Amino acid sequence: MSSIVLLGSTGSIGVNTLLVAKRFGIGVEVLVCGKNIELLNEQIKEHHPKVVVIAEKVDVSKVNHPCVRYGQEAILEAIEEAESMLVVNALVGFLGLRPTLTAIACGKRIALANKESLVASGAFIDTSKIQPIDSEHFGLWYLLQERPVSKMIITASGGAFRDWPLEKLAHATLADTQKHPNWSMGQKITIDSATMVNKMFELLEARWLFGEGKNGVNKFDAIIETKSLIHALIDFKDGSTTAHFANASMQLPIAYALDKQMDENILAHVDLMKVGSLEFRKIEKERYPIWEIKEDLLKNPYLGVVVNAANEAAIEKFIAKEIGFMDISHKIIKAYEKFRDAPKSIDDVFAADKEVRSFVAR
Repeated sequence: MSSIVLLGSTGSIGVNTLLVAKRFGIGVEVLVCGKNIELLNEQIKEHHPKVVVIAEKVDVSKVNHPCVRYGQEAILEAIEEAESMLVVNALVGFLGLRPTLTAIACGKRIALANKESLVASGAFIDTSKIQPIDSEHFGLWYLLQERPVSKMIITASGGAFRDWPLEKLAHATLADTQKHPNWSMGQKITIDSATMVNKMFELLEARWLFGEGKNGVNKFDAIIETKSLIHALIDFKDGSTTAHFANASMQLPIAYALDKQMDENILAHVDLMKVGSLEFRKIEKERYPIWEIKEDLLKNPYLGVVVNAANEAAIEKFIAKEIGFMDISHKIIKAYEKFRDAPKSIDDVFAADKEVRSFVAR
């Protein structure tokens, strides 16, 4: 592969993708980022993309590049015009869906870290074009063999409030949600980790990636593993279980997405003697109320668009201090109970997204 299109270049996945691309000698044809112009300019200097796309017109003059575009339409045009056949989609939120659809329509392969694409629109996406670069789905892909599967399990860190007394949760602030026990991530995904919505999304993604077609897996679950060293497990029908252990780094799944024949050492191995012990916990509804709808959502995966839209709208209200932390999950559940129609087309997905956001905002 000679070059890639990278969407979300200044986030942690984008930064790691550029490190791996440089290591493998892969060029970067297009860089897409939001508002972190300072880091973007450093990336331009090092990787010399042909085209740069940013979020807002007001920042165009700050970008050190002769070909700078802005806005959602410009992202889609850059994908269509690019010669690169791999698009790394590390955008956050529903904003990442149209680029995924556009890349597939152009016959390109997608290294997908944008959860919302499959969550909101899994029924309308050809998953054969997708290589997942979430560590959990990468772990499942890595473990999957030609043996009958009983269940796929992904792990969760438990988020910022896994050890908080339950009575304190109602008073959690935005700053509190950002104190992740294991690592530093973007604002939204760290909130999603604290509510466990993030894991709900990953289960839905797993359902679309592995529950259709020849694999036909129909049981998916998640558990808390506090050290984030096991990312996925598969229960095989013969009674055996395999686990994917790796030190937490997005560079491993990214490396496989950029080079299927990957045979280099990317990470240090997990030293079990240093780890000493692992702790597993059940995901409890009292701490993570969203878990109430898990089973129903997996049976009705088309309703992922409702959960995603309600979540994004509720987080906006939480950030604006209009609702409390626990209200995020309650608002999602309320919307999920109200909107039960399965979208029959992509247009329906976008219409449902709009309607649900408006409902939650009211």
